[in-house]
Amino acid sequence: MKQTETLLLVEKCAHTFSFYDLPTGERIKSIRLPDFPHEFVVDSAGRFAYVGHYGLETQAHNGEGGCAVFVIDLHSREHVRTLDLWPFRRPHGIAIDDQDRLYVLSEGNSALLVFDHPERDDKPTRALPTGGYKSHLVALRSDGELAFSLNLLSNTVTLLKPQDPTFTPVAIMPGARPEGNCFSEDESVLYVANRDSETIVAIDVATLAVTASARTGTDPTRIYRDRRNRLFVTNYGADYMSVYNAKLEQIGTVPLPSLPIGLSFHPQRDEAYISLKDDRIGVLDLETLSFSRFFATQREPDVSHVLIA
Repeated sequence: MKQTETLLLVEKCAHTFSFYDLPTGERIKSIRLPDFPHEFVVDSAGRFAYVGHYGLETQAHNGEGGCAVFVIDLHSREHVRTLDLWPFRRPHGIAIDDQDRLYVLSEGNSALLVFDHPERDDKPTRALPTGGYKSHLVALRSDGELAFSLNLLSNTVTLLKPQDPTFTPVAIMPGARPEGNCFSEDESVLYVANRDSETIVAIDVATLAVTASARTGTDPTRIYRDRRNRLFVTNYGADYMSVYNAKLEQIGTVPLPSLPIGLSFHPQRDEAYISLKDDRIGVLDLETLSFSRFFATQREPDVSHVLIA
């Protein structure tokens, strides 16, 4: 049977979770969700996607926001369940570990919520304080034993132990308004982008020391690591991405036709899919660091994921 390649995409200002045929860029189906879904993750079997209902356009918008996670059945392509987070508001950062436990960061309450069995439980198993303010994104080690909360308003990154609610968060200050993040391949280093400092830093996970730093473009928002261990930093205030090696030596830039919002990688070939502010996906050849094609999306394409079945 021929395998299919589908790009899963949240379009946050169209308020949809959509399925695109990757070879053609054709939109197959969109699921209308309550206003302003944001981040999502997919379980290890490729069966369910978990979409956080942030409920506001951006972190700069005032309001209560949402308090739910939508469960999308990727086989039937339907919204099948809703996880209730009440009273925790503005869920944004979301992650899943190698046991398919789900982690949801409540920005409104600065708390990390854990679902041990999200495939069947409708409410969190436990909640932990992040030790910071305006906790926006979470970096999770694959075994789920360590996590880092990136806290925009306190300008901190806090170490958490999601399986130990008695652990007191440990804070460090890597720069002003830390947000983008990713681990090194062996998860011994956490890379963090500081939006107001316009830097990317390397944090030793064992010691919490900043071991390297480099300048970025204006307003770096996200970091992504490819299979060659290159780091791609999306600069939301510039028309290019910065590319670094693991030592944070800049090795290139990628000119962009529009501001970058998000990025995902193909799991089998050297391609990346960049969500652009002008409502397109750009297909980037990772060999040449040039675009091979573009295809149109609905309003404000954001987080994406390549599903192969």
